[in-house]
Amino acid sequence: MGVNLRDIIIRKPITLEELKGKIIVIDSFNILFQFLTTIRSREGNLLTDSKGNVTSHLIGLFSRTANFMQHGIKPVFVFDGVHPELKHKEIERRIEIKQEAQKKYEQAKAQEDVELMKKYAARTTRLTPQMIDEAKKLVTLLGLPVIQAPSEGEAQASFIVKQGDGWAVSSQDYDSILYATPRLIQNLSIAGKRKKTKTLATVIVSPELIDLKENLQNLDVTQDQLIAIAMLVVTDYNIGGVKGIGPKNAIKLVKKHGLNFEQLFEEVKWSEHCETSWRDVFKMFKEMPVEKEYKIKFNSVDVEGLKKFLIEERDFGAERVEKTLEPLLKQEKNKNQKGLFDF
Repeated sequence: MGVNLRDIIIRKPITLEELKGKIIVIDSFNILFQFLTTIRSREGNLLTDSKGNVTSHLIGLFSRTANFMQHGIKPVFVFDGVHPELKHKEIERRIEIKQEAQKKYEQAKAQEDVELMKKYAARTTRLTPQMIDEAKKLVTLLGLPVIQAPSEGEAQASFIVKQGDGWAVSSQDYDSILYATPRLIQNLSIAGKRKKTKTLATVIVSPELIDLKENLQNLDVTQDQLIAIAMLVVTDYNIGGVKGIGPKNAIKLVKKHGLNFEQLFEEVKWSEHCETSWRDVFKMFKEMPVEKEYKIKFNSVDVEGLKKFLIEERDFGAERVEKTLEPLLKQEKNKNQKGLFDF
């Protein structure tokens, strides 16, 4: 579900060229779900190798990450850990949605309705432990850092950027700004031409930058008030939010009460809408556990390791893999030559 703040957040277009040389901390679960949802067959089935192993996530991750690297972007991948107890209801809700989507997919399949098959198949997407391990392996073979969060990946990614060890978080969700990342980039992993649903037309999807300080000033609220606004609307820790309150109305209510959250949540009758105490939900965003002893180190691309994993083990085309790796290896060669010359 995430937090829906689209209507009140300002953003600015940003190009891949502008991100050259910058460390971008990626919400890995978010990007993997995107690939698993979109990289499918015409009927909506996930792509697999000859052994039946799903490869949709690897196809997207390899191609998109290599593209980042070709543009001089330095990706760091953060993976979720154990979800907090308060998120369990949201997870249960998502499972129910997937189960319902599976039923509708089977109905569409029986009716041979390809459009509906693809639509509902995408909604059944699940990220398995095997997929996560494979993603970590691929990223490591590309020479990029993998950081395991103790809990929510977006909280960990935001912490890294706040520490100055990354320039921005990359995620489609807005949760990162509630964890106070100074900068959030959306659409980074889906940038490019996309077909419009049920039409032959295409639309250009471009990366967008959300600056936290700029947005707080624009809304004339503090970081804590922004969290309160999100809580009134909906978060993963209080499903449904407070009924009848949208983002704009939430801003008015928060400004009315300033930092007196006790009074704010009493007026909106929080306890009638949410089983969890507002203090516990607020605490999730302020005190989410993060790994403070993380390491960010960029290594050379393991060409042989990648070929063995992708070509021999996962049936990727050799020509395709080599073509994708070629510009990366050229970059590394130029970098090494420059280093020798400087020496």
